[in-house]
Amino acid sequence: MSTVAALAEAVRRGDRRALARAVTLVESTRPDHREQAERLVEALLPCTGAATRIAVSGPPGAGKSTLIERFGLAGIARGRRIAVLAVDPGSKRGGGAILGDKTRMAELARAPGAFIRPSSAGAESGGVARRTREAILVCEAAGYDTVVVETVGAGQAETRAAELVDMFVLVLPPAAGDELQGLKRGIIELADLVLVNKADGDLAAHAQAAASEYANALRLIRPGVPRWQVPVRAVSALTGEGIDAIWDEIARFRALLEPGGEWAARRAEQACAALWAEIGDGLAARFRAAPAIAARLGAVEREVKEGARSPAAAARELLALFLTHAGG
Repeated sequence: MSTVAALAEAVRRGDRRALARAVTLVESTRPDHREQAERLVEALLPCTGAATRIAVSGPPGAGKSTLIERFGLAGIARGRRIAVLAVDPGSKRGGGAILGDKTRMAELARAPGAFIRPSSAGAESGGVARRTREAILVCEAAGYDTVVVETVGAGQAETRAAELVDMFVLVLPPAAGDELQGLKRGIIELADLVLVNKADGDLAAHAQAAASEYANALRLIRPGVPRWQVPVRAVSALTGEGIDAIWDEIARFRALLEPGGEWAARRAEQACAALWAEIGDGLAARFRAAPAIAARLGAVEREVKEGARSPAAAARELLALFLTHAGG
């Protein structure tokens, strides 16, 4: 039996060490690892698709990690198996993750029914890492029925995360006045569920008021799912208030979309989007590696930086050069 086949079999058995090795493999950028990773995912595909995929996003300080831990523990109490893929901001200089969410979910990390994997976003934008989709599939094949992707949450551009999951959950801190106005329409439009965290102690009243404001704002926006009015709930990751209701909302959302085929249609669109992303990345890599481009790229980039050429004209030259040599 090949190494990839043995690893796939161990993942399907739910071996946690094998799962960790499999995620490491699919996240690797080494060319030899990429070929093995593709064979591994192909072998595991028949065992994927049953889990609920959830993205949890929100600004720094909203308490995403604490909420995910509380949510995961509540799910385990219900008999669920939870995988958390925590995407941390990457260092542009060193490439590594700046934070380590696993250390902030210590109790959940010890639970037998949970698997937590921190990953660096690296140079990727959109709130997720380059191979988050493949990591989701590997976790599903290992028997996890709920996969939570904690996004970077460092800005408004979390669209790529929304394209990987079934439900996009936005976590917000209590806010009022100018802070409410600062929340951009784009990120709100992605949300299938909005949670105002920290609804406890002195902030309880602020959280309830903010939830009402957000609910009113959402009524002015066309919902992403026509038959779904996005719920807004005030919750507390500290006390557990409202956490069980999150599970109920997720079940209600799936029950609404699944019978009519909308759930499956979303998954199909996501798979197609992943196909085009792979094509784009593959072409970009081939483009940079082409000898003709490598010989000319430095000079063209300098001309663009110095303002001697427009980016559009420079790109046209390089593309023509690439296509000429590719065709030859």
